[in-house]
Amino acid sequence: MIKSVQQLTPQSEEARTTQCVSAISRSARCRRYERLQVALVHDYLNGMRGGEKVLESLCRLFPHAPLYTLLHNRGSVSPLIEDRAITTSPLQYMPFAATKYRHYLPLFPVCAELAKVGDCDLVISTSHAVAKAMVRRRRGKPKHICYIHTPMRYVWDRFDDYFGPAKVGRLPSRYIYRPIAGALQRYDRATNDRVDVFVANSRFVADRVRRIYQRTAEVVPPPVDVERFAALERAPEDWYVVVSALAPYKRVDLAIAACAALGRPLKIVGSGPELPGLSNLARQLNAQIEFLGFISDAELGDCFRRARALLFPGVEDFGIVPVEAIASGCPVIALGKGGILDSMNTDTAVLYSDTGVEGLKAAILEFEARSFDELTLRRRARAFSEEAFLSGFTAVLDEAMRSQ
Repeated sequence: MIKSVQQLTPQSEEARTTQCVSAISRSARCRRYERLQVALVHDYLNGMRGGEKVLESLCRLFPHAPLYTLLHNRGSVSPLIEDRAITTSPLQYMPFAATKYRHYLPLFPVCAELAKVGDCDLVISTSHAVAKAMVRRRRGKPKHICYIHTPMRYVWDRFDDYFGPAKVGRLPSRYIYRPIAGALQRYDRATNDRVDVFVANSRFVADRVRRIYQRTAEVVPPPVDVERFAALERAPEDWYVVVSALAPYKRVDLAIAACAALGRPLKIVGSGPELPGLSNLARQLNAQIEFLGFISDAELGDCFRRARALLFPGVEDFGIVPVEAIASGCPVIALGKGGILDSMNTDTAVLYSDTGVEGLKAAILEFEARSFDELTLRRRARAFSEEAFLSGFTAVLDEAMRSQ
């Protein structure tokens, strides 16, 4: 059972800030950073996903730093992020930008250039689009550290997932979106010299930075709120769970097909544009699938507590969900490619290499013939705590500031 609602409640903001700052104060770092004028940059603020969790940790580290972003939907992020000076770009004032911001993708570079920060000592950006470009530099100042989740995935490795013929049609993909992507690629490469130090969230992303930008990147895994799941007591049942945005590259269709073929029940947490197609697939295969949509943190913890294992069939830049699962004592069955190789090993997951349905089916059967040690899973998860993130990030920051 879940021990109590109180035990599952996240730490108070004051307690978490005290704990996290203690992780970086051991060598008088706090006093050193207090003397600097620091600015934070983030692509856009319209929800609390993995990138915003990184930003939230940086806001704890720099509680008075102003924040620059393309777009801010007020109330969409945590109070820790909201309660600071936030400067937006012209995208903020475009019609329907709050919900249709992706339609303005060709204008992202222009908006970034009109919202650059420069009057400070240190800029820290968290970027998967154009945030790394939103810096105005003169004679190598300000120092700029970029925590990069990935180079723009929708114009590089995953163009087809967003703008390929199957998504937008053959002619629009070739004659409209491909030229736009080419222009964005040129801008993305041309602005990478505005960054002094790249910090990637995984070795997988560091390799992508090397391939696309010809730059090296330090690797610091993102923060995961592992304490939120520490009080859960495992009581596994006979069903599997997927926790994911329902987007094409997440490959939730493979989880549905594999579970249908094996006669295993599956619960799917999350929503997204693929929901209608996945629902149709489940009906066609007569699969035992329950779509839960968006659920609360407490309900997510209960899913991890009761699920037999988490299924993770997509390739991710890092993959926070599997770490949350093992923090709950829930083992993982995952495709052994991408950023998940930084967090999972054979003690915490069944990792398989065949990207199709047969590979996942075989992995499920392998899992069912094995056992996992719950304490080993939880111990591994603690390596990706917020304190570990801040310790690793500030070590990189210290080295960068010494070299200026």
